[in-house]
Parts: sequence; C-alpha cells; structure tokens
Amino acid sequence: MKKHLELINNNSANHKIRSIRMDHDCRSKTMKITQYTKKGGRKYPPVFLIDRHITEVKMRKNGQLEGMWKIGLWGLLLMLMVLVPVAGSADELQTLKDQLKNLSEQMKAVEKKLETMQAKEAKKKEEIKEIDSRLNKAELHTATDKLSLGVELRTKADSLHYSDIRMAPGQMVNSFFTNVNPQVAGMNAADFAGLMQMMSPAQIQQMLGQMQGGFNGATLAQIQGMMGLMNYAGAVPPAEKHDADNDIIYTNRFRLSMKAKVNQHLNFAGRLAAYKVFGDSTGVKFNQGSLGDVTFDGNTSSLPHGDVIRLERAYFNYKRDLGPVPVNFSLGRRPATEGPPMEYGNYSLEGGSPLATIINWQFDGASLNLGMEDLTGIPGAAFKLCYGVGFEGDWGNTFSLNETRPQVDDVHLVGFIATLFDNDVTSAVLNYAHAWDITDGFTGLTVMPFIISRQDTNGDGQNEYYFTPNSGGYITRLEPSTNIGDWDAASLLFRTNLSELFADIDLFVAGSWSHTDPDKISQNPFYEMMGQGLLSSNGELKSHDGYSIYAGVLFPMPKDGRLGIEYNWGSKYWFNFTGAEDSLVGSKLAVRGSVYEAYYIQPIFGKNFFLKLGGQFYDYDYTGSGNPLGKPVKISDATGIDALNAITDDVWTAYLSLSMRF
Repeated sequence: MKKHLELINNNSANHKIRSIRMDHDCRSKTMKITQYTKKGGRKYPPVFLIDRHITEVKMRKNGQLEGMWKIGLWGLLLMLMVLVPVAGSADELQTLKDQLKNLSEQMKAVEKKLETMQAKEAKKKEEIKEIDSRLNKAELHTATDKLSLGVELRTKADSLHYSDIRMAPGQMVNSFFTNVNPQVAGMNAADFAGLMQMMSPAQIQQMLGQMQGGFNGATLAQIQGMMGLMNYAGAVPPAEKHDADNDIIYTNRFRLSMKAKVNQHLNFAGRLAAYKVFGDSTGVKFNQGSLGDVTFDGNTSSLPHGDVIRLERAYFNYKRDLGPVPVNFSLGRRPATEGPPMEYGNYSLEGGSPLATIINWQFDGASLNLGMEDLTGIPGAAFKLCYGVGFEGDWGNTFSLNETRPQVDDVHLVGFIATLFDNDVTSAVLNYAHAWDITDGFTGLTVMPFIISRQDTNGDGQNEYYFTPNSGGYITRLEPSTNIGDWDAASLLFRTNLSELFADIDLFVAGSWSHTDPDKISQNPFYEMMGQGLLSSNGELKSHDGYSIYAGVLFPMPKDGRLGIEYNWGSKYWFNFTGAEDSLVGSKLAVRGSVYEAYYIQPIFGKNFFLKLGGQFYDYDYTGSGNPLGKPVKISDATGIDALNAITDDVWTAYLSLSMRF
C-alpha cells in the first residue's frame, strides 16, 4: 500500500513544476521522491526544481530579504531530507506533509507581501513627487510675493415685500410746516398743564378743532404742550397703512482680502470692500427712520453704498508665548463683522471675532488674546480682551474744539470674548460688551425728509423750532448732539455637529441680554421735541433690560448641499449694535419681534463657487428695532406721532445669490 503527497505550483515563469510526488511504502518503510517537469523533455532533480521555483520569487523591495529567504528555505529542505528516514512511520509522513504545506503557504504569502510593498512604494513615490511640486510652488510664491490676496464676488437678487407700513397721515405731517397759532404762541408748559386739569378730553378735543395752526415757529414747551393735549384728548390721528413691494433688486458685493506673514511672531490681515445696488452708486440714501439709512463709519462697506472701495478691516497680530500661554496682541480696524454664528448661513469660516448676536459693526480698536488650553487643560480655551472707539467727538464736528457748543464725548467700548470650550466639533463662547456715553446718532450722510432748525428770532431767550421740507433732496451731514447713556450686553453661544452621533447636522443656539442706562434727553431738535433718550420718550429716563434668542439647524442634502432653518426673537427693550448686518431690510438680529429664515446652499465647486436660495419673514412687534432712541411702542398701538418715521410691521423676502471665492 502506498500513500501519495503532491505539491502543485504553477507560478514559476520558466520552469513549471507539475508535481512533487512522494511514494511511501509502508511495508518496506521506504520513501521515494519523484518529480516531474516538462521543459524540452528533460527531468530535473528535486532540489534543483525547488531551487528554480524559489529563485523565481522576485523580492525587489530588499535584496538582503531575498537572500535570507533563500537560505532559510534551502536549510529547511535539507533538514527535511536528512531528518526524514527512508523508512519512516506514518506519523513522520504526516509531519512532512504538514511542513510542505506550510512551506507552500509561506511562499504564497511572501509573494503577496512583496506585491503589496511594491504598490505602496510606487504610491509613496507619486505622493512625494506631488508634495515636492507643491512645495516648490509655495516657496516660489513666498519668495516673490510679500502679500497674498483673496477675492470674493457675490451677485444677489432680492424680492422685498412690506405689509402694513405705518406712516403719519398727511394732515399730521403738514402741521409741522404750518405756523403756530398766535394763541398757542403765548402759552408755556404750565398753561398746558392747567388746561388738562380744568377741561375734559372732549372739551380739549373741541378746542383743538377750533384752533388753526401748527408747530412751525413754536417753542419746545409749546410743541410738547400741544402734543400732550392731543394725546390727552385722544385727538392724535391714527397712522395710515400701506403696502410696498420691490419685486426685484440686484446687488454686487466685492471683497479683496489681504494677508502677509512677516515672521513667526508678526502678521497682517486686511480687507477692502465695495457693495452696490445695480443701477445706483450715489452712496447716500433717503432717510426713512432706519439707522441703515445713514452712511456712517459703522456700515460703510457692509451695506450697499455705491462703487467706492472702502477699508473694511486692517490690523496686525503680534504673537508671543508667555510660558504655557500663547499671547496675541492686535491693533487696527477690527474684524468685527459677520461673527459667529453667521458663518453657517454665509457658508464660510468665522467672519469676525464678536458674536454677531450683540455686535456686527465696523470699528477701530485693539484686542489681547490669551490661549488658555495648555494652562487649563480645556480644549480650545481662550480669553480675549477687546477695546474699540465708536465715535470721535473732537474731530470734524461743529462742536470740535469749540467752547460755545456743548461737548459730545467720545464713545468707548470694552469687553471680552471667552471661549469656554472648543474641540472643533462642539464649542461654547461667552461675549460681554460695555459702552460708555452712547450718542444719539453717528457722524454720517443721509437725505432727510425735512430740515429742523432752532433759533431765537424774537429775542425772548427761548429757541423756536422751524421745519422746512427738503424738496430739493439735499444731503445732510448728521452728527451726534448728546451722550444719552450707557449700554451693556452679553451673549452665550453654543454650537455643535452631530456627525459622530447621528448625521452631519449642525446646531447652534444663542441667548443674549442687553441693558440700557439712560442719563440725558437727546438735544437733536427732532428727538428733543419728542422727549426721546436711550430707549425712553416723553422725558422719562428709566433703565431697561432686553432679551434675545437665536437658534438654527443645518441638514446635509444631496451633492453636498446644506438646508438651513433659523429663528430669532427679541423682546420690547432688546437693543444691540448690529447695524452692519448684511440685509436690505435691516438687521434681523436687532428685531423686536420674530424673524424666520430658511435657505438652501448648493456647492458647485466646493466653497469656491456656490449658490444660495432662501427666504425670510420679519414679524415686528415693537417700533424702533435697532434704534437706541425712543421708547418702543406696540406696533398695533402706534399713532400718527409715533409714525413720523415709517414703522415696519411685516416683511417677507426671497433671495438668490451666486458667490465666488478664491
């Protein structure tokens, strides 16, 4: 009886080993190894054939490795030939079978490893070649260019629709251009107070109906007395309502960003910008009561103001390490617009430092940032001190360096931005700001509907107020007249991404608080006659707190698209400095009421070229959103006097934009 063992291997290129046959004769206890090969009819010894097979395994990765394997295999075969007796037992035969089987498997494994190593080596060579090419380009760029530039161009189409705009009736407006009644001209504040004590509202209403005249040429006491009588008698005409539509308006926004690295401690960043409406480059708007109708330092390049390229930001960063704390000092025109969490809707990186919930405003100043991560062990922990100047009083104004005019102090702002946690997936940021001596306006340009002047024409020591329609559309240079009080605000923002838990969904929510502390009534003629100060009217100076909530979620969509849904709400006395927010309607984050927004972002070439389609609905609850002057009034209760400046109730918009960045 014979037992047979065959090893089949067809991988040799030049010598195909058909079989290694081992015949074991159990009776004679002898073994005969017979090998068969076909190459020109010749037969080869067993060891020679196996050697030929082994030498065909190409170990190109390492020559020493090939030699080691050959020596090892030779040694193994020789040991088998010496140690296996001619007349072995059945157990010995089985051992030999196992050893040969293992040998075959090892040879196949070696071949596979070599193929894998060769493929990896080829891939690494290609990667090294690509990196070398890129580094050469970067080195050439660094050597020849001192400044790196980036360009952003956005073209946008908006459709704007206003519902129930409230405005003072024509009769009320015309009364300011009508001369004061002679009977009223001789009255003072005490006289008006006496009338309200002696007469009923119906009697006063009848008296007012018989009197002819208006407010032109009246003193402040007389104007306020007449308005008081009208309110007391219920004789103030209601505001008139109308709708307005701008079916399509196009804008272009151009930005040129600049960066330069002087060395590892010093770098520069800046941005020039132009923002214009198709078909308009005047740069000055007709004033309808909104802060955005004035072209001033805080919004020159953030709102449409023509084809003039302006400096939006320019600052340097000086960096040093103080032990485990990296320190960054920066000075210049601050990156204070489009801060977190506006980057979601803008499909960009963070655009500015302050949280956009309380500050979205161009200003000049400084910052000192302390990296606290290594010191505290908290991922991303940092603390930044901020300083800014919102208004310079002693430069270019009628009261500058003038002893005969009331002085208006500079407006200084301080605050901090504390990154409580940031691991690139989840973050929490706290921002606080304080401003001293807020002014009743800013130096800027606008076209006023009428001009108000004060002068003592009769020499009695009291100024009379005169109103002149601006029928010629003349541009007015506005300037503040009074420091009206202090302002505080704080905002806490939480952001996260759910990709590690569920899907690539972004979430954010921010809660904000504001506090106003008025101390003076505005000396601007218009606001003075209304008795308006910091969120106050009729001479009342009271502190108020305001609150805001802002939340949003972004969902992943096909082809790398993003679907965003946002909501924000502001209370009656909510006030922030977000006048540079990119909106043709007005800052949504300044709204005293609710704003709903949905948008779809579709990348075409990543973040270099993308489309955005969206819509917004503004539902205002109170007057004066974004304006520090005047007590907010429920829009449904607004009278003709409240609506001397147009009051916006509901607005819905639709927009489509294409943006290119490189």
